Amino acid sequence: MERDITGVLLAGGKSRRMGEDKRYLVVGEQTLLERGLAVLRSIFQEVLVVIAQDSPALDVDARTVRDLVPDCGSLGGLYTGLTEATTPYVFVVACDMPFLDQAVISQFTSRRTSADIVMAKLSGRLHPMHALYSKRCLPVIEQMVWARQLKIQEIVSCESLLVQYVTEADLVGIDPSGRSFQNVNTPADLEVARSLLAQSPPSGQ
Repeated sequence: MERDITGVLLAGGKSRRMGEDKRYLVVGEQTLLERGLAVLRSIFQEVLVVIAQDSPALDVDARTVRDLVPDCGSLGGLYTGLTEATTPYVFVVACDMPFLDQAVISQFTSRRTSADIVMAKLSGRLHPMHALYSKRCLPVIEQMVWARQLKIQEIVSCESLLVQYVTEADLVGIDPSGRSFQNVNTPADLEVARSLLAQSPPSGQ
């Protein structure tokens, strides 16, 4: 059980592309919200759920906090999670990722002492919502929030922060297809996720 990292689940609740609240969509026998929380709870002693200021309250067995700054998307959620966490690091994921995996997450958490940010870089694409962040990132993120520079990926260009990347080579033996990083944004994505789960449940579940 990780004691110096907080698991942060971003569950803002907008779901514009889906047309309904993604948090309560069922994949397998659990909602997306329940699936994400179950994996984080199995790894981290402290777990936070971050929701939008105008989101309905969630009935979950975890500490829930509202965005400290409204309408800043995922960057605002990361800022809130880092601020509210009692640990020096957070591992952040979105609640619409149905295939989170303990072995994959350990690729990120095991590098915490040598980096301020540990982020996946797969096929040249960064994945800031399946990443580890140090509290040392807070001043940079706060500046980005107030400047309305809301693309989280831009944080890796900050010269004051040490960044490590998790690549395909690191995941070849545990998640070669990269499905840990899949999001459910549309009804088509939901059907794909349900189909994948029916074929082969991920090992981390």
